[in-house]
Amino acid sequence: MNPKKAPGEKKKTCGTICLKYLLFLFNFLFWLAGGTVLAVGVWTLVEKSDYISLLNSNLYSASAYTLIAAGVVVIVSGMIGCCATLKEMRSLLIVYLVLLLCIFLLEVIAGVMAYINYQDLDKELKENLKGTMQQKYRQPGEESITQAVDKLQQEFKCCGSSNFSDWRESAWIQAEKEQLVPDSCCKTPTEFCGRRDHPSNIYKVEGGCIMKLEDFILNQLYILGVVGIGIAFLQLVGIMFTCCLYRSLKEDPYGY
Repeated sequence: MNPKKAPGEKKKTCGTICLKYLLFLFNFLFWLAGGTVLAVGVWTLVEKSDYISLLNSNLYSASAYTLIAAGVVVIVSGMIGCCATLKEMRSLLIVYLVLLLCIFLLEVIAGVMAYINYQDLDKELKENLKGTMQQKYRQPGEESITQAVDKLQQEFKCCGSSNFSDWRESAWIQAEKEQLVPDSCCKTPTEFCGRRDHPSNIYKVEGGCIMKLEDFILNQLYILGVVGIGIAFLQLVGIMFTCCLYRSLKEDPYGY
C-alpha cells in the first residue's frame, strides 16, 4: 500500500501546479514584451535615423540601442524562465530571478537618466539646430545633414529652425544668391521652387521645424517610457511568482 499523504500535501501540489502555469503564462507575455521592445528599438533606428544626425547628443540613438539590447535580454530571460518553470529547476529559477532583478534595476536607472537628460537634449536642440541647418546644409561632406533637413522639412511641413527667415544666413543660400529657401521648404517640391518664398509656395506661415522636432522626440521618449513601465510591472509580477514557485518546490538534489 502507498503511504498516506501528509495533510496539506495535495493542496501544496495544486498550488505549485497553479504557480507553474501562472509563471509560464507570465514568461510568454514577457517574451512578447521583449519582442515589442526590440521592434520599437529597430523601428526607431531604421525609420527615424536621419534625424539623429541633427543632434549633437547621442542620447536619442543610445536610447534606441538600449531598447534593442533590452529586448534581446528580455527574450533570452523569458526562454530561461520557461525552461526553469517546466523543468522545476530551482537553480535555474535563481538565475532567472537574478536576471529579472538586474533588468528591472537597469530599467529604473535608464528611465531616470532619460528624464534627466531630456532637459539637456531639449536645450541642445534649441541651441544647435539652427546653426547646423545654416552651416552644414548642402556643404561638402555633410550629405547626411542635408538629407535629414530635407526629410524633416517635408515630413513635418516646416521651413527653417524657427521660421523660413533662418535660411537667409545659410552658407549655401548666400552662395546660391537666387535661392531663398531649400526646395524642400516647398509644398510641392520641384527644382528651384525655393526661389519663390510666397506662402502659397512654401511652408511660411506653418512655422519652423524645431518645435515639431521637439514634439516628435518627446513623443518617442513617451513611447519608450510607457513600454518600459509596462515591462517593469510585468517583471514585478514575475519576480513574485518566481519567489513563490521557488519556495513551493521541494529541494531536488538533481536540480542543482
